Amino acid sequence: MIQATNSGQSQNRNRKSREQCGSCPNRFSKDKRQVVAEDSDTTEEESSTDEEDRWKEVARAAEIPADYYNIQKLVKYIKAGNQTATIVSLCCLKDYDLSTQINQFAISDIGGLDILVNILECSDTKCCLGALTVLSDITLNIDIRKTIVDLDGIPLIVDILNSSMKDLKTMAAETLANVCKVRLARKYVRTCGGIPKLVDLIDIKLSILKTPRDQLNADELESLDMTRAGARALWTLADSKHNMEQMRKSGIVPLMAQLLKSCHIDVVIPIMGTVRKCSSEPKFQLAITTEGMIPDIVSHLSSENTELKMEGSTALYKCASDANTRELVREAGGLEPLVTIIKDKNLRDNKPLLRGATGAIWMSAVTDANVKVLDQLRTVNHLVALLNDECDEVLTNVTGALSECVRFQSNREQLRQAGGLPSMVALLNSSHGPLLENLAKALKECAEDPDSMRILEDLDAVRLIWSLLKNNSTRVQAHAAYAICPCVRNANDSAELVRSLVGAMELVVGLLKSKDIMVLSAVCAAIATIAQDQTNLAILTDLRVIYKLADLVQTTDDLLRMNLAAAVAACACFGNNTEELGRLRTVTPIVTYMTSDNPMVHRSTAMALEKLSMDPQNCITMHQSGVVPFLLECIGSTNKELQLAAAGCLRNIRELALRAEEYLLKIDDD
Repeated sequence: MIQATNSGQSQNRNRKSREQCGSCPNRFSKDKRQVVAEDSDTTEEESSTDEEDRWKEVARAAEIPADYYNIQKLVKYIKAGNQTATIVSLCCLKDYDLSTQINQFAISDIGGLDILVNILECSDTKCCLGALTVLSDITLNIDIRKTIVDLDGIPLIVDILNSSMKDLKTMAAETLANVCKVRLARKYVRTCGGIPKLVDLIDIKLSILKTPRDQLNADELESLDMTRAGARALWTLADSKHNMEQMRKSGIVPLMAQLLKSCHIDVVIPIMGTVRKCSSEPKFQLAITTEGMIPDIVSHLSSENTELKMEGSTALYKCASDANTRELVREAGGLEPLVTIIKDKNLRDNKPLLRGATGAIWMSAVTDANVKVLDQLRTVNHLVALLNDECDEVLTNVTGALSECVRFQSNREQLRQAGGLPSMVALLNSSHGPLLENLAKALKECAEDPDSMRILEDLDAVRLIWSLLKNNSTRVQAHAAYAICPCVRNANDSAELVRSLVGAMELVVGLLKSKDIMVLSAVCAAIATIAQDQTNLAILTDLRVIYKLADLVQTTDDLLRMNLAAAVAACACFGNNTEELGRLRTVTPIVTYMTSDNPMVHRSTAMALEKLSMDPQNCITMHQSGVVPFLLECIGSTNKELQLAAAGCLRNIRELALRAEEYLLKIDDD
């Protein structure tokens, strides 16, 4: 019976000249290359490399064991035998170690994969279960996974998920967990409606999840195994954004929250992995918080299982970009186990775990209250110990965490005393963009501390930071320009320091041609600081900086407006720059900055207008632009700098008006 079924279906399958999924929509309208292109949001590599092919040939050329031929005999029995022979042969296959490559070759070389897939179409549950059991083992091989997809096996496996037998659904899910590491398979499972079925598999009673395995009866054990298999399959499927959205719509979120409460580690690990992958999506981040998963994730950080800790810490890393989540992490006591992970020297070689823990600490440190807790745990010292790590991702997270911690003076001192500054400066020679970005942010804060600035000067850090302006990343350029500000402001003989750097000011002025708003804003802030020295201002003027600044005055971005106005205020008081800025028609656009809701924009704008009002023509333009009411309002501000600048501008306008009135009276008298 099985012989006829197998041979007949094999002939039908061989007649298929196109590689489509039999039960998928639009079966004959798209080829696999199109499907792969549509599902391009994953990172799965599509084919084995040349090196893998070479090693396969080496494995085949090696001495072939007797098991190879014995397995092939069993496959022949399955192909030629009756139903009983098929079941017996499948059971005998399970006696071999099917996880070894040579045994997998034995099955595939003789055409056994086609036979196993054919068996999935028969109505005999024992045959299906045996075939799935074999497939779940041999699909650890990437080439076999692809062959299963090419043989239209995915729809057949998905259909088995409708079975009423738990063990059959368990093995189907286990097989999908392996096969779906292939991108195309993930696409097929979704289009064949497999995701809602897998989500149904993980719907289990909470009492089973909280009861130790040795206290469960046979039926409960079957349910638990089925849940574990479904969780593993969903973990693999979550590599696709489309699948994640389908999982969310299928109601996976509350089920994930329930499974995280399980005492069974083999169930928690795959569901935690699914949470980790899904947490990259904003909708899932909100759902994870609202479903109360954070305390359960935190509780697993103290597990002895390093994989579980890695998945949990990485999930927190992704979710902690939200302020509410950061609060929940602290309230759940999550900072302590994270610090425990990074200070454990035995875990230093586990880079994924270290990357997740340092990332979670980085994101958590954005909240000031969390930094206070981290200070009590001496986190800065533990982070400094990781600055010698060889992994760029770990270093990026470590420097990111330090950049948040050193916003407070006590941590700047702690970093300096722990000897972290030399290590950070040495890392400025790296080529990893995110790392350089975080280094610039951290050193910017450190430069605010005079003692730390002395060390940075001795280490020639200012030159290295300045060289980051040449980096291709606009974010690195922007943060480097911001870091230059406190370095120049707090350095000994800062004016000479800037001039000693060959081409430094040319590089800064050249970045005013950038198209990135953040870079322009940071460069304007740097120019405002550099221009405090008259000699440097003269050099900037020779570099025609005011013409480049004038080109930017039409901006509507408040951050750029604030720093641009500060740069104009710093550059206007040299030579005839005030008159030239008026001639370049910068006054009226700058007056419009006063309509901003940001008080910091008002402050720098008032300072710029005060300098520009030194020129009589500019005063007339300001008055005609309606600046007086804004200045009168600013005089009532609590910011003294804003008060003084507004008052100074009004004074200049008033003096011009009085001189004009006196001149008119003199003409009348004559």
